[in-house]
This record gives sequence, structure tokens and C-alpha cells, in this order.
Amino acid sequence: MAEPRRLPPRFVLPALGLALLAVTVLALGSGQIAVPWSHLLHPAALTGPERLVVVELRLPRVLTAALVGAGLAGAGAALQALFRNPLAEPALIGVSAGAALGAALVIVAGGGLALGLGALSPLALAASAGGLLTTLAVMRLARVDGVVQVATLLLAGVAINALVGACTGLLAWVADDPALRALTLWLLGSFAGAGWPTVVLCVLGVLVPLAGLLRAAPALNLLLLGEAEAGHLGVAVERLKRGVVLATALMVGVSVAAAGVIGFVGLVVPHLLRLTGGPDHRVLLPGAALLGALLLVAADTLARQLAAPAELPVGLLTALVGGPFFFALLLGQRGRLLS
Repeated sequence: MAEPRRLPPRFVLPALGLALLAVTVLALGSGQIAVPWSHLLHPAALTGPERLVVVELRLPRVLTAALVGAGLAGAGAALQALFRNPLAEPALIGVSAGAALGAALVIVAGGGLALGLGALSPLALAASAGGLLTTLAVMRLARVDGVVQVATLLLAGVAINALVGACTGLLAWVADDPALRALTLWLLGSFAGAGWPTVVLCVLGVLVPLAGLLRAAPALNLLLLGEAEAGHLGVAVERLKRGVVLATALMVGVSVAAAGVIGFVGLVVPHLLRLTGGPDHRVLLPGAALLGALLLVAADTLARQLAAPAELPVGLLTALVGGPFFFALLLGQRGRLLS
């Protein structure tokens, strides 16, 4: 099979940055109240109603979508390096399921009234805590003689996912109708409740650990050679593994707390970047973050438009589009999943 065509690394990040900027402007101007691009590019020209819609409603929503997309895609790229498997994703270690369980507890206990209370609500805190506690449990199960075994980490994640998923299903079974509807809508993913507190939560819970992962990019490159080889080249392998797992757990837990469960971003985006930009994590990690942000901003904008004045759940849209798209990638790249 012919080599996939790759962009020069120096072009990947600027191109993604410009595309993200263009999609952001489009998202800010689209909706029930259309705002001209000329007004968005010259904020002094915004009228009073336009300023209210853009600054108080659309801008925090777009920023939240961008940060969540960056967090999910960046976490996926880091975990794929850790497992040395391009099919790894954040849900693999149980963090998404744990965050969903934490949120489900609050939603069911509150009778469906926990939604829409802001990013620092009990729901957001419970989702973040659930994701982190689940990840710590998986790491504890995978530690043998002080060493985190990657294969055991994977198996423990599968087992914890099944157990936590069963607990979430049990909560859905005992929930009353308002709580069940609220839980179902939240599990499908949406940015409808995003506000400035959500942006602050995502900045702290996504950008900070993402910056740590970017600093670890050279070590992740060496880890692809194997743990023993990376250790001989000076990488503190165990500290790197713990750091990657905890950073991704925080990023995904906060993302789930902010927007619900959104699938396929952490799986598809890094794979697509690896095919087009190469396997160097100094480009792959920031590129995945930019592309993940771009795709979720675009998906949220599309979700607002397709069924207006109602909104499609953005998690449903990413699954409907991401599944067939990834299937097409697999058909076109069989035997070349990781290069």
C-alpha cells in the first residue's frame, strides 16, 4: 500500500489554528439571531442585543466546546502513546464511565434538578470526582510491585467499565421520570448549559494538564520504542505513565462534567492526525487538541442548526458521524493503523 500523504509538520499547526478561528467566527454568528461576520470581526459594531447574544450565550458555549474537544482529543493521543495502540481512547481506562456514574448519582438524587446549575454545581463536582476515583482504582489494580503494568491497566479498565456501567444502569432503573429524562439527555452530551463558570472549569481542568502532556511529548516519542528502551534513554517510565493517566483522567472527567458523555473524539482525532501529520507527539498532541476543538465547535454549531429551534445532542451527532467516518478510515488504512 502506498504511504499516506502527510503535510509538512510546520504547516499542520498553523493550518489547524486558522481553521479553528474560521469555525469559531462561523459558530458565533450562527443561530436564531444571525450576527454578521463584519460585526464579529469589529466588536465595536455589535448592537446591544447582538452583544448580549454573542458575549453571554454563544462565546462561553463555543469556548467550552473548544476546550472539551481539545481535552478529549489530547487525552486520546496521550493514551494511544501510553498503550502503543491507535485504538486506545479515554473510555478505555474507565474515566468516562466513572464521571457518568458520579453525575448519575447527583441527577437521580436530585430528581433531575441537578442540570443547568453551572459548572461548579454538585453535578460537575461529582462527575469530576467520579472520573478521578475510577482512574485511581484502575491504577491501583494495575500496580504490581510498584510498577504500573499497561496490559493489566487495560484489563482493569475493561472490568471497571463494566461494573460502573452496571451501576449507572441500576440508577437509571430506579430513577423517576424527570430524573431519567435528565440523565438520558445528559449522557447524550450537550453544551446547552455552558456559561462562563464552565469555561473557567475547563481552563483549569483541561488546559493545565494538557500543558503538562505537551511538555512530555519527547518522552512519549521515546515510549513508542518500548518501556525498556525508553528507560535506557533516560525516561522515568513509571512517573510518565502515572502522569499521563492522571492528566487524562482530569481532562476527561472535567470534559464529561462540563458537557456530558461525548464519544469518538478521543479515538478518531488522534488517528486522523497521525495519518496526516505523522507520529511525532510534539506535533500530534497540539494538533489533536486543535482538531478536536475545531470538530466539536463545528459539531455543536451543526447540532444547533439541524433541528432548530430544538437542538440535537452533540454526543449523538459525533457518534453518528464519527462511527462511519472511522469505519471508512479503517477500510482505507488496513494494516497501517500505526506508523
